[in-house]
Amino acid sequence: MSGLQIASEMSRIENACGIDLGWAPKRVKGRKAAEYEQFESQLRLEASRMTEFYEFFYCLENSIRGLVSGILFEAEGSDWWNSARVDDKRIREQVAPRRKKEVDSGITPRSDQLIDYTTFGELSQIITDNWELFEPVFNSKSAVSNVSNQLNLLRGPIAHCNPTDELEQDRLNLAVRSWFRLMS
Repeated sequence: MSGLQIASEMSRIENACGIDLGWAPKRVKGRKAAEYEQFESQLRLEASRMTEFYEFFYCLENSIRGLVSGILFEAEGSDWWNSARVDDKRIREQVAPRRKKEVDSGITPRSDQLIDYTTFGELSQIITDNWELFEPVFNSKSAVSNVSNQLNLLRGPIAHCNPTDELEQDRLNLAVRSWFRLMS
């Protein structure tokens, strides 16, 4: 019991004085990437700033996948991916090799759903190709195409680990607002 009391008192002293007495093992900061701290602090700060934009695109892209899946499921049933609603040449033939590459490499496939292998541009193409189904959701086919193209351009640097400047961040915020405004 005295060891527990000593440890508790050491923790109290560290917290009160804002110091590390080195008596306890270092706590992991919640990151799984080994050796993360070996990178320059400026690079880590930039990465931290960019996480906001990655998180945003993660949410946006996956919410669009959910919207597309839900509407096409209602229209075609559970086998909607293999229906004429998904263009064979422009989309299905592009997606199949992406999944196969993951399976063949021995890594855990990201999903059993082939829509999860679509690009942002392909999602936009599915929406515009099936406009009669999506028209109740969006107020303009041309606007969906234009805003999707802008979002896709803004997504590139973020998805490929490049920083964006303030102007592009402002453009991104406006494009996102435009996307949600398109939804009726």
